[in-house]
Amino acid sequence: MGREVKKLSARAVTTLTKPGRHSDGDGLYLVVDPSGARRWLFMFRWQGKLKEMGLGGVSSVSLGEARDKAAAARRQIQAGISPLDAKRAAEAAAQAGQTFGAFADDLVEDIKDGFRNEKHKWQWSHTLKTYAASLRPIPIDAVSTEHVLDVLKPLWSTKQETASRLRGRIERVLDAARAKGIRTGDNPARWRGHLDHLLPRRQKLQRGHHPAMPYVDVPDFIEDLHQRDGVAAQALEMTILCASRSGEVLGATWDEFDRKAKVWTIPGKRMKAGLEHRVPLSDRSLAILEAAEKLKTSEYVFPGARKGKPLSNMAMAVLLKKRMKHASLTVHGFRSSFRDWAGEHTSFPREVAEAALAHVVGDETERAYRRGDALEKRRKLMEAWARFISSPKAKEGTVTPFRKVAG
Repeated sequence: MGREVKKLSARAVTTLTKPGRHSDGDGLYLVVDPSGARRWLFMFRWQGKLKEMGLGGVSSVSLGEARDKAAAARRQIQAGISPLDAKRAAEAAAQAGQTFGAFADDLVEDIKDGFRNEKHKWQWSHTLKTYAASLRPIPIDAVSTEHVLDVLKPLWSTKQETASRLRGRIERVLDAARAKGIRTGDNPARWRGHLDHLLPRRQKLQRGHHPAMPYVDVPDFIEDLHQRDGVAAQALEMTILCASRSGEVLGATWDEFDRKAKVWTIPGKRMKAGLEHRVPLSDRSLAILEAAEKLKTSEYVFPGARKGKPLSNMAMAVLLKKRMKHASLTVHGFRSSFRDWAGEHTSFPREVAEAALAHVVGDETERAYRRGDALEKRRKLMEAWARFISSPKAKEGTVTPFRKVAG
């Protein structure tokens, strides 16, 4: 016969007057003090010794809640975790403000120098604040597998790549908490040997193309863009002119530009491939820089509303989708527009167009022989692109020739 549990009733909890411990079963007791005060006590054995853990007063913890707390403590014991140690760590974390959200925010700030660019840092913060919102108020030491699954399951079938990245970031946060002694036990966000048994196998990643504007429509778009004022409009045109990634433009600082040589040098730490990239500047790009310099307020060419910060990565998207009514397009898609134009509308070699996009082309041997970055060839290409998109009368029929560069 099993042990009798749930011996107490809600009425008994409020009417018992005899001082002492009154068992509910499985280690849970109602303690009535000589003064008449009532409180909950959980008793258990840990490493051969009898331990006691308070679960709160009856005025703030109901019978059902006390049973839930006792059950949670028993699960911790089964998992090899001392409920008292876990409780102390959670209380210390709570007193220090170390909820999951507070700890995650501090960690992102601590490791920010390791991010490739501002966009990467924003992605970390955004996913942990948006998709892991339910974890943020939980004490860092109390985050469980159930909590992590509650966050991941809604995303796993519809946004699996996002869910996978989020899982990795949660795991990193919890690992950091353990390294600092705030958490104990296994990481509930670990994939191998843990969540891989609880979630469907990930599908092979299929990267879709960013929705792009047909290149023949870009000149009319640029004409419309010229009617817009503001930093976002300047940044968007610069992004299109240079066929750059949005993060490269938004993080651009004045010291990266040599306007006399007409070259923008982006350091490797801000590039996706981690390699320095030189961008030849067209006359129109230089005109944008000249206009931006008149409103110079910080080291960033395209400053944001917050002092000392660059323009938000959402600013160009809002301009494109909301103000200019191109809801189905993305800023990144203009790189595809440029590549289609270069391939279909010009006779510039493929390698030159790929170099303009900062794509790595060929195997290691091929790249070793191609030591230069074809800057002057790319300069002709980018000037041709600038002329094309600056003319709303541009048509698909005319092909821009590639003139061989001497030497």
